[in-house]
Amino acid sequence: MQSKVGLDFEKVRLAKSLAEKVAVEVQAFVERYTTVATERTVARALGIDGVDESNVPLPNVLVESLKEKGVLSQGVMFYIANAMISTGLSPQQIAEKIANEGFDITKEAKITDPAVLQKAVQPVIDATIERIRTRRLRREKYVAEYGEDRARPYIYVIVATGNIYEDVVQAQAAARQGADIIAVIRTTGQSLLDYVPYGATTEGFGGTFATQENFRIMRKALDEVGEELHRYIRLCNYCSGLCMPEIAIMGALEGLDVMLNDALYGILFRDINMQRTLIDQYFSRIINGFAGVIINTGEDNYLTTADAIEAAHTVLASDLINEQLALFAGLPEEQMGLGHAFEMDPMHKNGFLLELAQAQMTREIFPKAPLKYMPPTKFMTGNIFRGHIQDALFNIIGIWTHQGLQLLGMPTEAIHTPFMSDRFLSIENANYIFNNLHDIGDEVEFKEGGIIRSRAKEVLDNAINLLQEMTSEGLFNTLEQGKFGDVKRPKNGGKGLDGVTEKGANYMNPFIELMKGRK
Repeated sequence: MQSKVGLDFEKVRLAKSLAEKVAVEVQAFVERYTTVATERTVARALGIDGVDESNVPLPNVLVESLKEKGVLSQGVMFYIANAMISTGLSPQQIAEKIANEGFDITKEAKITDPAVLQKAVQPVIDATIERIRTRRLRREKYVAEYGEDRARPYIYVIVATGNIYEDVVQAQAAARQGADIIAVIRTTGQSLLDYVPYGATTEGFGGTFATQENFRIMRKALDEVGEELHRYIRLCNYCSGLCMPEIAIMGALEGLDVMLNDALYGILFRDINMQRTLIDQYFSRIINGFAGVIINTGEDNYLTTADAIEAAHTVLASDLINEQLALFAGLPEEQMGLGHAFEMDPMHKNGFLLELAQAQMTREIFPKAPLKYMPPTKFMTGNIFRGHIQDALFNIIGIWTHQGLQLLGMPTEAIHTPFMSDRFLSIENANYIFNNLHDIGDEVEFKEGGIIRSRAKEVLDNAINLLQEMTSEGLFNTLEQGKFGDVKRPKNGGKGLDGVTEKGANYMNPFIELMKGRK
């Protein structure tokens, strides 16, 4: 491929090899450990759902019972399989027995032969695998039947009322206005909860709780409007935070299409322990890969805390690391919505050219990825007229550089949660620009030695320098030094470290082998 911004692809290969070295060290650590969230995910994948009389989710009841006894290192699967053999009960019945009767599951663990144990749980495993596969095939059937315009970015908008039923009204309206992806923003603070709320919810602040029932309600609503419009409408939610893999399996079971799933976001911006997050992201990405879910990474957030001109190379370096960690989890490049953003000060001279250079550079470095391009937020002021122009410039670059998922900005972004009318204006803005500039990326070339080519070279060179430092220091030390987003995090600090445990001799999780890199 010939680079439009003059990239040296030998340097690109060097950057990817350096990122791989960083990821190899992380992966060696990840595979030795499990977490309470990963084990709750295994429980959910075994069909365990519901809450006890105190509204504590049964996966939490099960995992906490093992953690309290100091045996979580052997994993949920080992104890559930043994209990199924000794009692003849299903995983759901076993979890209910623990919650209602104080059943001590550890006393049933007398078999250690993994073949015998896996045979006992295999029917339950197969049922879950088939349910997720059916969901994926259902999506593919809709897309094949309706078709879609792949020559433009998906128009990606948010709903954030706090009430799932009001979200449905707004989501269906957005689809009728032209949206391709609906993201149900998660309520403020949910990423810090070490459990997933149960059932439909009608109260949230700045968003709506991510629950399996809410996923089911919104998926049904989008299917209804999609059949009306003869378009497949994709559903997005968030599996970052302390319940990252749990929400991934819930989304896979309910047919979500896109998930916010970054290896570093929770560490940097929610102060979740880095060990916990890096372990959890592995299983979550295996699940998303198998379910055909596009993940979105959160590098755009770096530019809200660091300067977009000075820190552009950290966005690229993080994209490269996220790519390698996703590859270790078997997630195909076609499902990697690697993140970047249009976040320069609009008063900076030639800022548009610098933004264009970075977007085109990112497109060429990750040619197969459906890149997630984020709108201006940092310099939105409440001046809705200037804001609408900023969003228009962002949309121009989106179509010019063939971005994959274009999260539309709203004129009132800096004032309040957008009204439906604001969303309509944003979709109208994007459609107008996407249509009028449809083929501009194939028509325009950039001059040798100009601002655009020079900027792309500078960002790539700086990213390589950072990655070279990281290969000697490692990702953990790099995060402690604050080289991403100007945010420093200690390796043994943050939330959730007490939920990390080293895997024991009897540990088993067949879902990894059955899902990783498979369809």
